Amino acid sequence: MKYKNRILIDRVAQHTFKLTGYLVLALLGGIFGMLLYNAISFFLEVKPLDFLTGREWNPTAATPTYGILPLIVSTTIVAFGAMVIAIPLGIGTAAYISEYASPQVKNILKPLIEMLAAIPSVVIGFLGIVLVGPKIAELTDLPNGLNALNGSLLLAIMALPTIITISEDAIHAIPKTYREGSYALGANKWETLIKITIPAAAPGIIAAVMLGLGRAIGETMTVLMATGNAALFPQDFFDSVKTITATIAIEMGEVPYQTTHYFALFAIAIVLFFMTLIANLVGEYFINRFRKYHAA
Repeated sequence: MKYKNRILIDRVAQHTFKLTGYLVLALLGGIFGMLLYNAISFFLEVKPLDFLTGREWNPTAATPTYGILPLIVSTTIVAFGAMVIAIPLGIGTAAYISEYASPQVKNILKPLIEMLAAIPSVVIGFLGIVLVGPKIAELTDLPNGLNALNGSLLLAIMALPTIITISEDAIHAIPKTYREGSYALGANKWETLIKITIPAAAPGIIAAVMLGLGRAIGETMTVLMATGNAALFPQDFFDSVKTITATIAIEMGEVPYQTTHYFALFAIAIVLFFMTLIANLVGEYFINRFRKYHAA
């Protein structure tokens, strides 16, 4: 009787977990379908090539223009700058916590880093306006510091908890035998970390970086407040920019329903969807390469 009950429970659990997996896929497909349905209405009026390569976004002009290229470049610049700052800081901090910090320091430092993720994005955006922005303007002799550099610095801060936490878990999960074998061959702790531990933890570290990148690309409130929201083609990190997420957040609340401008926002949401999808696919590709390398 107990055996039959166990089999029944296993089957119920199996079907429940399968159902939840299919439900997640259905939700994702539904979101994509809704975006695509509305985007098609836009592309019936505006050519996709003009939309993707146009250098001006001004849907409220007398002659509206729907060029998304400045928004794509702005989003890419801000996210790239954030990753340039966050990746070395995040991996370095994770390595310190895992390999060098004492148990007392680790027990204090790790919860503090994880608490950083709980700070609302609007608070970080506010700090960008009143603290980081004026300092950038002072150091660079600009009229204001609301630019791509400001957004990158703030997004790096927001991505750090994810990168540090997951990277530290990946480094900590490496078997002690890897380190012991390296020490036995005469390597010191630094050499072991750089040549053995971090390469072995690469799949987990790449996953952490991809999650951090997803946070940077998809963040709205911080970049809306701190980057200046100028829908112009940026030349460098000191130009004011307008990201895709900020554009959707600013314009969706004011745009007339079911107009070309309204459907254009769904079209740029589709572009954002594919940007994050491509980032995840690239990360998955490198994770699989590292796994095959270690398996060999």
